[in-house]
Amino acid sequence: MANPADDARLMGAALALSDRGVGNTGLNPPVGCIIIAGGRVVGRGHTRPGGRPHAEAVALAQAGDAARGATVYATLEPCAHASPRGGACADALVAAGIARVVIAAGDPDPRTDGAGAARLRAAGIAVTEGVRTAEAEAVMAGFFSRLRRNRPHITLKLAVTLDGSVALASGVSKWITGERARAHGHLERARHDMIVVGRGTQDADSPTLNVRLSGLEGRAPIVAVMSATDGVSGGARWIASPSALAAVADANLVLAEGGAGLATSLIAADLVDRLLLYRAPILIGGRPALSAIGLPDLAPAHCRWRAGPIIDLAPDRLETYTRIR
Repeated sequence: MANPADDARLMGAALALSDRGVGNTGLNPPVGCIIIAGGRVVGRGHTRPGGRPHAEAVALAQAGDAARGATVYATLEPCAHASPRGGACADALVAAGIARVVIAAGDPDPRTDGAGAARLRAAGIAVTEGVRTAEAEAVMAGFFSRLRRNRPHITLKLAVTLDGSVALASGVSKWITGERARAHGHLERARHDMIVVGRGTQDADSPTLNVRLSGLEGRAPIVAVMSATDGVSGGARWIASPSALAAVADANLVLAEGGAGLATSLIAADLVDRLLLYRAPILIGGRPALSAIGLPDLAPAHCRWRAGPIIDLAPDRLETYTRIR
């Protein structure tokens, strides 16, 4: 008989694999998968760069004949549709003789959306769904945002002081935070498909917006600049407005960096899903992170953000917040 505690624990291993692919799987979800036989892991995999092969295919290839009669833990419902880049994972699991499949989250893609689990059950495979669903959807937030809201998941990153400033009154902002916080910011870049800054930031700082972490240099995201008028430089993509950013079709995860103008426009448009505040222990009385965002009074400001982990990046700290929707 299945043990719920064991299912939750083993799904945790699949979630850790899923996390490895964040920002590196194109428009496909970063799925994690492990295969258990005889109490040991015989196969493991996560979605490969660009979205193929899928996690289940990688894990099955590793498991080989040991997959027969085994249990699969997948962070997303195995797909039920084939494509020119690969067959349906549900069919591959059936062919491999898998006995049981444990699924964290259902696939909202209409080509699967329940059909994957149904195909497994029709083949006599025991299926358990809903194991650590919220965590799986958080790891695959960009994919779920694209399918459910038809727009990318947007993270706003701000480096601020204790008094909420993002720059001196003169506009100088290098550097508010220290090396550890800046390195973490580069890690976030590597975990996103696109990075966008405001025109003011581009003109003032000419940022390179690449990933300067050893081993992750190839994970640099698409670079875009938001500006009411075209004329952006350096090969960056022009994004005319927050609504144009929401309509971007080739990115699941967008990281917004820059100054108060970009931050204010995205917050006012209610497009920020995740907020990263890299807070430095300094007071400068400078330019605030936000200007007016159109609130008529304080009531609508409450109950909109859920506080997440605080990460020590001494001398700074990272505060994380998720938009409650």
